[in-house]
Amino acid sequence: MLRILVLTSRFPDGLRPNLGNFIERQTLELASRPGVEVEVVAPIGRAPFPFSLVASSSLDGLPGQEVWKGIPVHRLRFSPPRYFPSLRPRALARRLLPLARTIRERFAFDVISAEFSWPDGPAAIAVGRALGIPVMIKARGMEFERRAGSGSTRRQLLASGLAARRLLAVSGSVKQKMAEIGLPPEHIAVHYSAVDADMFRPGDRGTAKARLGISGPLLLAVGNLIPEKGHWLAVEALARLDDATLIIVGNGPERAALLARARKLGVAERLRLPGSLPHPLLPAFFTAADVTVHPSFVEGFGNARLESLACGTPLVTTAVGEASLIVDRPAAGRIVEADPRAIAEAVRSLLADPRPAAEVRASVCGFSWARQAAELERHLASAAGSRG
Repeated sequence: MLRILVLTSRFPDGLRPNLGNFIERQTLELASRPGVEVEVVAPIGRAPFPFSLVASSSLDGLPGQEVWKGIPVHRLRFSPPRYFPSLRPRALARRLLPLARTIRERFAFDVISAEFSWPDGPAAIAVGRALGIPVMIKARGMEFERRAGSGSTRRQLLASGLAARRLLAVSGSVKQKMAEIGLPPEHIAVHYSAVDADMFRPGDRGTAKARLGISGPLLLAVGNLIPEKGHWLAVEALARLDDATLIIVGNGPERAALLARARKLGVAERLRLPGSLPHPLLPAFFTAADVTVHPSFVEGFGNARLESLACGTPLVTTAVGEASLIVDRPAAGRIVEADPRAIAEAVRSLLADPRPAAEVRASVCGFSWARQAAELERHLASAAGSRG
């Protein structure tokens, strides 16, 4: 029996059903494997004292412990430092250690799986040392690159990575970034994400588009509205594509800026920003779209790209996060520079020569969750086997 304690700073709950849904799916798939048991710790940051005396949050009403889709989940409250983010892992570890001790009295976990390199990674290492439990850390991209540029958090990433019994990277490009800060590349395994091919599958594009009240070419972008995702490039490209509509699914601080740019370019009436949507609704949008635009500047791997291709919708993507592995044939789309002219030109070429949905979908046939979970189990078993 392999018992795993998963530590993840992103995991769905009753108020945030989309938060870390890819971690949820991975965990459910892993827990379904014979001989594997899993429990999850999903920390929730609260305002530190004395701000906690006046600050309240809707998240306060979430249960401290619950069974989420068959998996025990501990929603640990902790107070991250308000002005010193580099102390966040220490604050998390301080609260996590007594909880981990309590869990071990009932659930003797063999390994701790830190699903993000920061803050999960350093906190897991501190707890693992105290309990004598090996730790595996996975770097997923943006959270690693954001922290690798800062001196204090960069040192935390290096120290925790060197202390981990196993290191995973979500793509070859993330592995390279890890090596650049001093982590030995021979100790880093690449572990790709996956796509639910039953949920994300081709459908009738005309019908799906009509349900959205759209006629003409439809472009889709999916991702948080933050600068790193480059959604403004898609808006700029829209201005070069007559009669096309662009839908950007996601929430974030760039919403107002995107709307202002669209108004300035005269395409506001052709831009839709529906916000964040429940994951089960996304297939309808991918199916309706003629092309998915993914103009990101930073990307670990990009689950939205897999989901688009699984629905038979080709991609126009920048060369980030192992793009060439995903867009490995002309039917899958185009890899372009982060330039609106290049994006618009690639969209035109795909609209002019649409490929059968089955041909597009074939490019992601190897990215199954069953395969991903089997690989993850082997990595975790290897880390657990090195215990002591």
